[in-house]
Amino acid sequence: MRKKSDYILKLLLIIGDALALILSFAMAYFIRVKVDPRPWMFEFQFFEFVQTVVWLVPVMLVIIAALGLYRKNIIINRSRLPERGRLALAAILSVAALIVYDFFTGEELFPVRIMALTSMLLSFLFLLLERIVVRFVVRQIFKSDYGARRAIIIGNHKNTEYLADYITSMPESGYRLAGVVAAKKFIPKDLKAHHYSSLKDALKKTKVDVIFQTDEKSTEYVYKQAIERHLLYYFVPSETALSSHFGELELIGATPAVLVLATPLTGGYAVVKRTFDVVFSLLALVVAAVPMLVVWLILKVSDFKAPAIYSDERLTRYNQRFKCYKFRSMKPEYSGLTAEEAFTKMGKPELIAKYRKDGDYLKNDPRITKFGHFIRKLSLDELPQLVNILRGDISLIGPRALLPGELRDYGDRSLILTVKSGLTGFAQVSGRRDIPFEERRALDIYYVRNWSLMLDTEIFFKTIAAVLKRDGAK
Repeated sequence: MRKKSDYILKLLLIIGDALALILSFAMAYFIRVKVDPRPWMFEFQFFEFVQTVVWLVPVMLVIIAALGLYRKNIIINRSRLPERGRLALAAILSVAALIVYDFFTGEELFPVRIMALTSMLLSFLFLLLERIVVRFVVRQIFKSDYGARRAIIIGNHKNTEYLADYITSMPESGYRLAGVVAAKKFIPKDLKAHHYSSLKDALKKTKVDVIFQTDEKSTEYVYKQAIERHLLYYFVPSETALSSHFGELELIGATPAVLVLATPLTGGYAVVKRTFDVVFSLLALVVAAVPMLVVWLILKVSDFKAPAIYSDERLTRYNQRFKCYKFRSMKPEYSGLTAEEAFTKMGKPELIAKYRKDGDYLKNDPRITKFGHFIRKLSLDELPQLVNILRGDISLIGPRALLPGELRDYGDRSLILTVKSGLTGFAQVSGRRDIPFEERRALDIYYVRNWSLMLDTEIFFKTIAAVLKRDGAK
């Protein structure tokens, strides 16, 4: 299972960036008003100015994320020149965001140019200092083993020996050596105890988070093993392959390694998506509180003994199980049963084949109550899943949450489980129940492979349109 340490560290970094930006703009105001002897005339008082900056900080953080400043290699890399250039650009664009806001609102946040220039300089300096502190803290955390990734190195290449030496001698790198699958001549003498004869044997006997492959032998097999176990996979390219690499290039010590991503939804993008999920679910729960209460009361009145909300075990990212909440739309005697169990119980086993053949759908399904059909048609039965989104079990947008037993029907099940399941998704807005089962799965895989903020935005608005038009709802 993938570690959460990266997410926690990036979240702390985002908080640090936000505080650094607020402090830099507040300091620029203070310098102009209290230190600069020249007369000044501002409509904004100090706290009003800072409040406006706080409201615009999320925009600035999106700019920082877009510049790739939340990638792990940027955070812990010793060479800070690339980072400094990006931080300078982030400072300039952050002030530019305030100037654009200033232009459209006419609030005159920067009535004198020197204040904007001071804000740029202080933003750069505070962001840089904050990241130096974060870098130090991260390395100390890694030295203590917390959050360190256990690595298997596979391949008959000189880089195997180098990576093994580097990982064992540099605990602040964030890796711990779990095993080496290579000819003994490529393994340092003092690390022979980490030798395994095969990748299968190493995966069976060790706990692993990441695989480094240093040669080109059986890459498809090694990559598949990593995907099936939801491990990170790095390919260390040769000099010729390096010029045409795909994926995300990182330096492990002095060795370039390509992180072959199963999905683009990683790093800063994952943080942005999670932030949107939290904000959306909180707002949606406030707006939907009354409709949810009404549905709950109707269900309780119709059958006081039966639960109004039921939970069903589903799968989400990295094959994790969670309780998926929904308003009960089925008759109590069938709620929580599989289709096979329910249809057999009611004495209609012939409906099982028809239900599965039509992609887990049956017109006039006898298990569903009249009110259940109504709330399903309006998608009201899905509202309790807003709690799942807030908790982080699922995302607003993603592949449909799978039942554990459905995994056998997925050829690329491991790919689908590399991202969080979603309340809505690409397959749902492409026809919901009106498209074949196989096509829905293909659309889920397309989403995982081709995720982008624009794709999520498109799905979000299509979902709203589909719900309003009841398009495809059954």
